[in-house]
Amino acid sequence: MIKRKIFFFFFLSGVFVLSFSFSKSTFPALSQLKSEVEKLKKDPDLSHGVLGIYVVDVKKDSVLFDYNGNIGLVPASSQKTITTGAALCLLGEEYQYETKLEYDGTIDTTNGILKGNLYVKGSGDPTLGSKYFKCLKDTCVPFIFRWIDAVKEKGIKKIEGAVIADASVFEDEMTPSTWIWGDMGNYYGAGACGLSYKDNLYTVFFKTGVEGDSAKIMKIIPSIPGMKITNYVKAAGTSDNCYIYGAPYHNKRYATGFVPANQIGYEVDGSMPDPSFYFAYELDSVFKNSGIEISQKPTTIRELKLAKQYKQTLRKVLASEKSPSLSSIVYYTNKYSINLYAECLLKTIALKQKKFGGENEGSSAITQFWANKGVNTGGMYLNDGCGLSRWNSITCKQLANVMKLMTKEKCFKSFYNSLPIHNDNVSAKSGYITRVRSYAGYAKKKNGDLISFAIIANNYDCSPKEMRLKLEKFLDIIGQLE
Repeated sequence: MIKRKIFFFFFLSGVFVLSFSFSKSTFPALSQLKSEVEKLKKDPDLSHGVLGIYVVDVKKDSVLFDYNGNIGLVPASSQKTITTGAALCLLGEEYQYETKLEYDGTIDTTNGILKGNLYVKGSGDPTLGSKYFKCLKDTCVPFIFRWIDAVKEKGIKKIEGAVIADASVFEDEMTPSTWIWGDMGNYYGAGACGLSYKDNLYTVFFKTGVEGDSAKIMKIIPSIPGMKITNYVKAAGTSDNCYIYGAPYHNKRYATGFVPANQIGYEVDGSMPDPSFYFAYELDSVFKNSGIEISQKPTTIRELKLAKQYKQTLRKVLASEKSPSLSSIVYYTNKYSINLYAECLLKTIALKQKKFGGENEGSSAITQFWANKGVNTGGMYLNDGCGLSRWNSITCKQLANVMKLMTKEKCFKSFYNSLPIHNDNVSAKSGYITRVRSYAGYAKKKNGDLISFAIIANNYDCSPKEMRLKLEKFLDIIGQLE
């Protein structure tokens, strides 16, 4: 989910013409919308910011309300609807990732020796080992233990090579270049890896005393080999205001900020430096604990290439693990606003459409998909899949029209069910980063017909909670439209 911890000054340049239009209908709700917009135009909390609203009657394909609908704004997490909608349409609701356990070399069946390496070939699956998908199908046995059984069934007792993680299905750059330093080390800044594992997160457990005292790190789970956290965290406040700084593939981490006083085991999540390496490390440890000898240390294809030691070999599949269906992944992506999932979906789209799992390729493919569907994408600038980047720009008209177009797709039910519910009539994906609040979703009319809408506010001067309450008034009114 996108969190509040973002230090970035966003400047909107240019002159905005603030105008609104709405249906000639005499429905009271439309008059209320106009009235609320008039209030916000005079609200000092928006004197330095901008608000956009666009509302469409889906069945009639008519605009019910438009206020600054063509102005490009930073959307925050409501952008996930653009990514997840495209993923469902392009990949299919039943699409599954498949992570493979492979080996090269030969197996000496007499002595039980694999004269080669074990490889974990990632497919971009963001759910491998995820807390959101603990049990699949008819078993809750962790897949790693099924993999151990597969190795033993081959008669392998010793591996003369290493456990090697292969995340090459995606580009090595796990985070977009437009994400800021203050985000990347935190849980919501976990990047998209070709071999993700355990949501690419670790948890720091703090022990605190009285206010003002230093917070002590009790333990880190899972324990990341080689990772060191320099701790500057203090005890203060009533909630998590702790920030972890660190770049992908670097084991130095810095924790600062505050956690509540008088706590034992207060949890703060951070992003793994290299999820694929951690997976190789854990698999190596579990295999050894099960009695399988491994001669060499675990590593990754990336590390081998950097050391100029990688040689491509013929591999054979020992076992595999399939992900939940894409519809399930989309459900959690939107319902819990998981940035990692959205980024992996974007790169998966890139892989299928552009033959390369890159951020830029994914952004381009998604933009082109919606253009082909009829969205005027002028002014639409996508720089990630989840909405964390401040470089994203989308108009409310574009966002509302994406929502409208999704109603015509056979995967619409899966998409609709993934949206959090605001009230009985309104389902919407919200978005929040510093000085950005947004919503994109649907309202149900009494006859069951749908209204699609988008609301975005940028650069407001009030607190996030105050702006949320202001925008929720619009959601309540839209829910009364007929």
